[in-house]
Amino acid sequence: MSVSEILWQAHHDIAQACLQHPFVRAIANGTLPKSIFAHYVGQDAFFLESFARAYSIAAAKAPDWEAFTTFHALAAGVLNELKLHRTYAQTWGVHLQTIEPTAATRRYTDFLLATSWSSQSSLTAVAMSPCMRLYAFLGQELSKIANPESAYIDWITTYSSAEFEHLARQLENLVNRYLMEPHSTVHSTYRYALLCERDFFESAWRFEEQTAKFSG
Repeated sequence: MSVSEILWQAHHDIAQACLQHPFVRAIANGTLPKSIFAHYVGQDAFFLESFARAYSIAAAKAPDWEAFTTFHALAAGVLNELKLHRTYAQTWGVHLQTIEPTAATRRYTDFLLATSWSSQSSLTAVAMSPCMRLYAFLGQELSKIANPESAYIDWITTYSSAEFEHLARQLENLVNRYLMEPHSTVHSTYRYALLCERDFFESAWRFEEQTAKFSG
């Protein structure tokens, strides 16, 4: 197996936990409260801006031209994803310019930016690939069971698409190209990123509960 396959299989328990998370299941069946999805859209837009920056930093550190152009192509994919979020924001009444990141969002973005600034681009690719692979996995799995009338069907369609799978594979190809084997730092970096994804969903799911707590 390739390094990216080894990493995905070794930490697939977290991916399955994300797939079974009530936030993700509610997207599939269309029962997710609109206020929670609106909150998620804002947080995810904040995250994606940092994700694009991490790609750009990794590109600047790239050891060769192929990696440089690949990182920039992936950053362009994030910019297209942000366009979808702007559409969501208009639909759900989210003001992206005034988003305050939650602790879970900030923890994830700080991790990605710290990794991209302090590490070689190969480890940055490891830190970023769980997000891409997880969302492709979720989109493809949810497309099999989703309620076609779900208000969030566009979300599922985006992440189950061949275009998104291609982006995920591009990033994984960089991981495979520059890492001969997944040493302990690679494993811990990959796992931490997946745990951040799980916590991101949990934070979104608990949004209304936390809002009531602090307002009460």
